[in-house]
Amino acid sequence: MAFKGMASDAGGAEVNLIGKGTKVVGEITSESSIRIDGKLKGKLVCKSTLTIGQGGEIEGDVEVNNANISGKLKGSLIVKQKLVLESTSTLIGDLQAAKLIVDEGAVFDGTSQMAKDGALPGGSKLKNNKEVPNTTLNP
Repeated sequence: MAFKGMASDAGGAEVNLIGKGTKVVGEITSESSIRIDGKLKGKLVCKSTLTIGQGGEIEGDVEVNNANISGKLKGSLIVKQKLVLESTSTLIGDLQAAKLIVDEGAVFDGTSQMAKDGALPGGSKLKNNKEVPNTTLNP
């Protein structure tokens, strides 16, 4: 479900919602922001902002531009810009992020890799929110 007129962090006019009491199994790809208050088991790719509400849960691989987590995530998480782990959040798994904010009380059990100067782990850089492989010039 998408709500038009609600502002998203990417400046879009839609926010997708998986509400409390809803369970989705499969793969979700979204150009606009998404909020999870229910449960998702599978893969999520969001080119904008992911918000996991306090009662929301994701089990699977997630790749997003920005994330604000108050609920639970179990799996791998790639955040191209900023991740905020709120005090009620639980993250179990591998994390790659350019920027990380962890509130007191948040639970994180796994490994993390941080970017430096816009570079993502693995040697690629961010340019206008797009991943660009590093190139090496050989004389």
